[in-house]
Amino acid sequence: MDGGYKSLPFFKQSEIIYDFTVEFCDRYIDKRSRTTDQMIQAARSGKQNIAEGYMEKSIESKIKLVSVARASLEELLNDYQDFLRQKKFILWEKSSAQAQTVRKLVYNRYNSYNDYKNYIISPGSAANTMICLINQTNQLLDQKMRWLEEDFVKKGGFRENLLKKRLAYRNRKV
Repeated sequence: MDGGYKSLPFFKQSEIIYDFTVEFCDRYIDKRSRTTDQMIQAARSGKQNIAEGYMEKSIESKIKLVSVARASLEELLNDYQDFLRQKKFILWEKSSAQAQTVRKLVYNRYNSYNDYKNYIISPGSAANTMICLINQTNQLLDQKMRWLEEDFVKKGGFRENLLKKRLAYRNRKV
């Protein structure tokens, strides 16, 4: 695949989530708060585990790291939902006009952080925007994990395939 993992939609989205979260925390969360560090680390973990997973040869390792990325983004999703609840902001309904507008951004072929910057102006809008994007990214990661699991079942794991190659090699030598 041209561009490697960096061209994957869920990686691009995780990078937007990370950049947005850093700015969100800088603007709206007390810098001395443990929440700031937790949110930024969860966003970073989502992005970095996708990158690490896609550098693995083992489907099993890839599944594990994509799963860690997914779990980190779920943690971050809860932080944004907590923020809305604690600050008494309204959580956008999935079918609301605001959510629909934000959800459509992901289909921009050259989707980037700049597409989302207008939404960071108010804390409620910013948190809701990230909730939309995290949910979309999590759906893609769930789908990717199902495909990786199917691939693992059909093709086997890295060690299993190395053993097959080793045994084939040894049988040719005999």
